[in-house]
Amino acid sequence: MREKLEQLKCCAMAAIAAASSVDALQDIRISLLGRKGELTSLMKGLGSLDPAERPVVGQLVNSVRDEIEAALGSALESAQNNFIATRIQAERIDTSLPGRRAQKGTKHPVSLVIEEICSIFAGLGFAVAEGPEIEHDWYNFEALNFPPEHPARDMQDTFFVENNLLLRTHTSPVQIRTMLKQKPPVRIIAPGTVYRCDSDATHSPMFHQIEGLMVDSRVTFGDLKGVLTVFTNQLFGQKTGVRLRPSYFPFTEPSAEVDIACVICGSKGCRICKNSGWLEILGAGMVDPEVYRHVQYDAENISGFAFGMGIERIAMLKYGISDMRLLFENDVRFLRQF
Repeated sequence: MREKLEQLKCCAMAAIAAASSVDALQDIRISLLGRKGELTSLMKGLGSLDPAERPVVGQLVNSVRDEIEAALGSALESAQNNFIATRIQAERIDTSLPGRRAQKGTKHPVSLVIEEICSIFAGLGFAVAEGPEIEHDWYNFEALNFPPEHPARDMQDTFFVENNLLLRTHTSPVQIRTMLKQKPPVRIIAPGTVYRCDSDATHSPMFHQIEGLMVDSRVTFGDLKGVLTVFTNQLFGQKTGVRLRPSYFPFTEPSAEVDIACVICGSKGCRICKNSGWLEILGAGMVDPEVYRHVQYDAENISGFAFGMGIERIAMLKYGISDMRLLFENDVRFLRQF
């Protein structure tokens, strides 16, 4: 047994001295000290020795193992240092060069527009309200004067989840939820994500809206025009023209489409405004009394207006973006411009 241990030690030292790489040294470690290694196999043979010899041979085995492990440790350290030195030389790392800075992200143009709009309306006394994106049909349609089978529902192709649950098509349900929780006066804006079955250069199946609601005594259509004029002038510039055109929405009466003077051509006429000099940015109107009935408001003593706009459209006009899909492609080169 002693002769085998001495022979094993000599062979191990020679192999360690001849090894020139970390991988080769790791192979030697496994072949000698692993579960099935040579030294491990010899240790299993201690049981066949005379009881008097076992302590002596056991000490010798431990001594050989310690010497092999020390030699392996020293050789591994030397091999790793040589590997690092060789790699540095091969790659010619210039330690005097400045390091690579981590690139900072920027806010998404949609987020920038939402923040700016919320800031403008906060200055006009509006609070921010939020609601669930998976909404009940009653909040999304019926309470807003969209009864079942109403043809106006076709204007908002809808993603239904199950039964009467759907992905909201606008943030108007937040107005209903707010009015159910509090009595007039109410003055809120409701930003959030909405969903419709549209997808092209100017539409996306997922987009963002901000809707507003003001309910109080003696609120007039003039108040609506005044608030929207202040808003558009602060967002697009003080000289931006504003006009209102008659329109139809089930939850407002009378209703209007709100246009601004084309910010691209200065109202002279271009491809973006279809040579009309005007760009549609939002819809608005006086809240229909039928909506008040659903939230137990007294339509005889109160009045109010509501409005809604698509944030992506506002961002496209504000920043001169030609294709809405750019806002969702996550191209860093595009997003860094903002």
